[in-house]
Amino acid sequence: MEPATENATQRITIGGDLTVNRVGLGTNRIRDDAASRAVLRRAVELGVNFIDTADSYTGEASERTIGEVLASYRGQVVIATKGGIVVNPSGERSLNASPEYLPRAVEGSLARLQVPQIDLYFLHKVDPKVPIGESVAALRELQAAGKIKQLGVSTVTLPQLEEARKHATIVAVENQYNISDRESDDVLDYCAREGIVFVPYYPVRTSRLAQHERELAPLLAKYDATPTQLALAWLLWRSPVMLPIPGTLSVEHLAQNVAAANIALAPDDAATLARLAG
Repeated sequence: MEPATENATQRITIGGDLTVNRVGLGTNRIRDDAASRAVLRRAVELGVNFIDTADSYTGEASERTIGEVLASYRGQVVIATKGGIVVNPSGERSLNASPEYLPRAVEGSLARLQVPQIDLYFLHKVDPKVPIGESVAALRELQAAGKIKQLGVSTVTLPQLEEARKHATIVAVENQYNISDRESDDVLDYCAREGIVFVPYYPVRTSRLAQHERELAPLLAKYDATPTQLALAWLLWRSPVMLPIPGTLSVEHLAQNVAAANIALAPDDAATLARLAG
């Protein structure tokens, strides 16, 4: 495992034309309420300019609230969304990544986000009923039509990512990854080699770190940081293509998450954190 060569406070460019700060905001809990709106506004004030959502989050409320709150920040914030998961009125989820469905999903996201073009659109999950190539090709056609600027895939294996790239230019991958869950190491390392941005969802898992209170305490003191901040700093250290999206409904935690980008871990300390959390 090689450390990132870039400072965590630097920015990252997605697909050559979407440049953002390296700590974004995940919005799977954003709703149409005061707390959610306050977090979105404060995020922009703190310099967060990458917002990640999906059409299936909180019954479409996440996209709709983001569209309303961030309408005055067009051109300043990159909004990524996802499609391919369908939530019925009872809350049950199913997959539909068919070429017939995805255009409807994209149109719905465009309307809720109140944008003429989606900055970054992810295939949310591979539909076992549909070859990934067909799903990606359908999104490529929507990209050619100007509905989408850049394409990504989410929750993919390395073979699935390689297959997707045969059908479209894939500039970002969103997989579950954190200091305690590194099953996507192979995908991350591939992304680093190929210049593909890696967006880890569920980026903060600190329960294993917390079990090593005595060994962790010196690092918390050294960096004047919380376990969550060190877990985020480790992600930024892990790879220069990493773009974490911690989610929160607390403006206080939001500020702490953003501040983690200022922590430059020493290699030995990064190795210690990985050992404690592994």
